[in-house]
Amino acid sequence: MHMRHERSLFGALFVSLLVLGGVFFLGVYIGHENRPAVEKIAGLVNKDIPAALPGTPVDFAPFWKAWGTIDEKFVSAESRTATSSATSDPEKEAQKRVWGAIEGLVGSLEDPYSVFLPPVDAKIFEENIQGNFGGVGMEIGIRDDVLTVIAPLKDTPAEKAGLRAGDSVLEIDNTATAGMSVDEAVTLIRGEVGTSVALTIAREGTKEPFEVTVTRAVISIPTIDTESRKDGIFVIRLYNFSAVSPTLFREALREFVLSGDQKIILDLRGNPGGYLEAAVDMASWFLPAGKIIATEDFGGDKDPIVYRSKGYDIFNENLNMAVLVNKGSASASEILAGALAEHGKAVLVGETTFGKGSVQELIKITPDSSLKLTIAHWLTPNGNWISKGGITPAYEVAFTEKDREEGKDPQLEKAVSVLQHLAANE
Repeated sequence: MHMRHERSLFGALFVSLLVLGGVFFLGVYIGHENRPAVEKIAGLVNKDIPAALPGTPVDFAPFWKAWGTIDEKFVSAESRTATSSATSDPEKEAQKRVWGAIEGLVGSLEDPYSVFLPPVDAKIFEENIQGNFGGVGMEIGIRDDVLTVIAPLKDTPAEKAGLRAGDSVLEIDNTATAGMSVDEAVTLIRGEVGTSVALTIAREGTKEPFEVTVTRAVISIPTIDTESRKDGIFVIRLYNFSAVSPTLFREALREFVLSGDQKIILDLRGNPGGYLEAAVDMASWFLPAGKIIATEDFGGDKDPIVYRSKGYDIFNENLNMAVLVNKGSASASEILAGALAEHGKAVLVGETTFGKGSVQELIKITPDSSLKLTIAHWLTPNGNWISKGGITPAYEVAFTEKDREEGKDPQLEKAVSVLQHLAANE
């Protein structure tokens, strides 16, 4: 999702609208007064509507022929009697067709993060971003056309119920998710605090799908934890990129400096992202002024926007740094990890990231309907598209269910080993 002054990368990710309120969008009002009147559409009086759009070869004749054929021949199950037919609302029925046509138009883009929100869905969406709902505390997205858990957030109902990054959500309360958009899934998962939602889950390494019941709650999202280990390694665990994350990160770095440690691990596992500005600010502590952190690519002939380091750059070459990532690291996490790795400031350890590198903008189509449209993609400093396969760490380390059950963390252990080796060879 996208805003010009404080750009949010929840995307789809939005931090799942199951989780956060306070996500803001720049809406662009699109000519409500210039659209064909419903009365004209209902009567198929389309002489004022062009047969093709200027500058395109698109012929709208098939659309209008289909519309007219529906008007002429279609008989619904609700029109079995003269009474039901007489009480139908032609204007309302015609408007439903308009919404359906727009939904089909957006669906033809085959982009899981672009979606049309007719009035009812738009209202629910606005309630979501205002936080007037109960959630389960997880980020969801579409991976390989399947609704997927990007990351359950720390200490939330989703995490406590055992959901894992990478879980495929096959059903929500017995409703199949095949072909379902993220927004539709959010609508089904959100609900009254204290009620439950049943999710049918498929998990890698598990033979059969299984059901997980999660109780909705008001979600309080942690931001950061720190740990100064006995082996001289300082660990910062960052759970999201919220508006307060840069301040908390600065305080964590101050703890690190005061600890006297020379080695640091930044743990971005299960971090679904958040504000771009937070990622830029955090990267600036390690990069000279002007270094590219990310590029927003709008495609075609449009000029990209390049985001550069603010140049805090307080650490010298003696700093040894590792960043932990996994398939639950998305969006702003991928931007930060990619920038630090490609500028040689950190080594990445763990699993390939989720690959959520697109930007959505919420655009008003009418006063009570909206279009959430992908308008750009994020590139790493070296020009790699985050959306195309995510970011692969230099040291790939699996984290199995058995490791979890035994309380082991092979990814953290590998990061510690890598940092110790680097320090020993200086």
